[in-house]
Amino acid sequence: MENSLFVKFFGDAPLVRILDFLMENKLFDYTKTDIAKNSGISRVSLYKVWPAFLEHKIVRVTRRMGKTELYALNEKSPIVQQLLALDLKLSKEFAEAVVVEKKGMKTAARA
Repeated sequence: MENSLFVKFFGDAPLVRILDFLMENKLFDYTKTDIAKNSGISRVSLYKVWPAFLEHKIVRVTRRMGKTELYALNEKSPIVQQLLALDLKLSKEFAEAVVVEKKGMKTAARA
């Protein structure tokens, strides 16, 4: 699996992978096990960084199923809003660079 622009920009670390997964799937809620699995990290790695997600209110509990809590990205958090804006900006800049590159290739092919 190829890393996203967000992971490429910030580095391939568990915290970044979790953020990337949650931002890409912000419409859904997940157990911690699902978050670890879908982020491509171990549960041990998730449990090491999870307190920071709770402390900074990056995630919120959406519901409980028995003893299991499900979490989703807390889109009301100013931190999350800034991260989403940055991710969008990175994507736009990348897309613009691809368009410029393709235009350059077409111009070179015509010459």
